[in-house]
Amino acid sequence: MPSLFATSDLHVTHRGNPEIVETIRPESPDDWLLVAGDVADQVGSIVDTLAMLRERFAKLAWVPGNHDLWTTGRDTVALRGQDRYLHLVDRCREIDVLTPEDPYPVWEHGERPLTVAPLFVLYDYSWRTPEAEDAPLAQALAQAREAGVVCTDEYFLHPDPHPSRQDWCAQRLKYSEERLAAIPEDHGTILLSHWPLHRHPTAPLYWPEFALWCGTTRTEDWHVRYRAEAAVFGHLHIPRTTYADGVRFEEVSLGYPREWRKRARGPVALRRIL
Repeated sequence: MPSLFATSDLHVTHRGNPEIVETIRPESPDDWLLVAGDVADQVGSIVDTLAMLRERFAKLAWVPGNHDLWTTGRDTVALRGQDRYLHLVDRCREIDVLTPEDPYPVWEHGERPLTVAPLFVLYDYSWRTPEAEDAPLAQALAQAREAGVVCTDEYFLHPDPHPSRQDWCAQRLKYSEERLAAIPEDHGTILLSHWPLHRHPTAPLYWPEFALWCGTTRTEDWHVRYRAEAAVFGHLHIPRTTYADGVRFEEVSLGYPREWRKRARGPVALRRIL
């Protein structure tokens, strides 16, 4: 029986992580791998890592994380926003890696067919603290800055050609909802995203203000509406299993060396989902 594995937040340009990523291998020739974003912040490193993993697994699906979409001076690819994302999609197709723009594959090895849905939905700053719940966005962002929390996306994640990341998020939500609604009703799903689709996994955040950059209220019922067997994500660097409405949520990030070195279990670069 093949297995469905997942990983995320490999950050392969950080010293110590490439050696961990090298250990990611299947247990059988038919195993699949889901990669929930943040492979690196340079196109070459992203593609090389995905190509290496694709050679090992029977099927590989990737969704972009915020770091994958950053445009920095360290990268020879200067594309921004949507153009950068579509460039990564094209590069993934060259190495036979599935993306949120491709037909959804179906996992046929369980009690019911499970459509694996790679999703790119971003965030829209709607996950606020109680103090900023009804405040203008500028006030919510000011509160985060006062707490010493400003996501680097504010400098490197450009929404071009959309007016804002909120607008880009809205476009991605509409596109994703249309595709999810077309999944056969007798299929369950595996929902793969970088940002969590439900807010509950953000509860342990040291700075609750950081939830601004972690998701959107518009996906909070997707795990129920689209019959999820599991929702797989990363971004938070808090790898663990949680539940909402009886649905399993799997945060599968490796994270930074400074994080996994503090954990008693050490680095965990691969999680079995099914």
